[in-house]
Amino acid sequence: MEEIIISPETEETAGNAETEEVVENAETEETAPLLEERPEGQSPKRKKANFKEQLVLHSMLLPGVVLVVIFMIVPMIGLVMAFEKYNVVQGFFGSPWVGFRHFSNLFNRPDFWQATRNTFIIAFWKIVFTSTLSILLALLINEINLHLIKKTVQTVLFLPYFLSWALLGNIMVDLFSYSGAINYFLEMLGIDPVYFITSNRWFRIIIVGTDVWKTIGYQIVVFLAAITNIDPALYEAAKIDGANHTQLVLHITLPGIMSMVVLMSILNIGNIMNAGFDQILVMYNPSVYETGDILDTMAYRIGLLQVGQYSVGTAIGFFKSVISAAFFSVSYFIAYKTKGYKIF
Repeated sequence: MEEIIISPETEETAGNAETEEVVENAETEETAPLLEERPEGQSPKRKKANFKEQLVLHSMLLPGVVLVVIFMIVPMIGLVMAFEKYNVVQGFFGSPWVGFRHFSNLFNRPDFWQATRNTFIIAFWKIVFTSTLSILLALLINEINLHLIKKTVQTVLFLPYFLSWALLGNIMVDLFSYSGAINYFLEMLGIDPVYFITSNRWFRIIIVGTDVWKTIGYQIVVFLAAITNIDPALYEAAKIDGANHTQLVLHITLPGIMSMVVLMSILNIGNIMNAGFDQILVMYNPSVYETGDILDTMAYRIGLLQVGQYSVGTAIGFFKSVISAAFFSVSYFIAYKTKGYKIF
């Protein structure tokens, strides 16, 4: 008989194979009971523990919810004034009911539709320029490599957002007044001074331009935060494939922040009836009512400055709120159907 000789290498290979088989069997035996014993749903104890954890988290919202209820929900009782001939002495529930008389009177007033038109025009151009420029500037700032310069630009653009229109509006009025700094520079260039603040031609442009300058920094920060959440591996892979900066922006950056763009668009469209009450109240004057008077300022003049006209002012505010809710609902529906976006 021939003698079979087993080399040391063969013995070692066989030993390794046996060891791997034993390890695999042990792992299978350990994991099998776990897979068999895993319940389909959470146990009652676990559900109770989760409820307690969520209850603690939700309780942290309680102060904010209380403030919202006190200052936003409870005051909505005052909407009943729009359907009454409100009298301060008789109160909300004692004043005589007039139905839709105030709305009928408003719809027959030419200045009401003029204020509605001004509200739409001013708010629309504010949304268009703020949204477009904020996305463009966010993309440009993102391309800055020097950290110091990048942060400085962000700070300079974001700083006006914290200034109140009570201060900023008066500064703008002084700048664009007949004897202000803008007309001073125009005279240096040989151009005659212009009555900017009292001109129906220039007032809307000033309102839109100054508001974009003030609020654009906030949306830039929002879009920059969205850009930082994009996976850097996508850029590296695209660069390996030969993509240039334009292609990176068009095919990676913009699609990556599209959900944030949709969200900001929904919020902006919901504010289509908010043309900037505080800004216009500080900057406008009777000379520019034709192009600068909006629903908010009209409600302020009629409801507060004219004695006994609280119901008419409330009717204007109610009309504005209904239109805003309709625009918000439509924009949310379009975002849901086109992008599958959901708030909840």
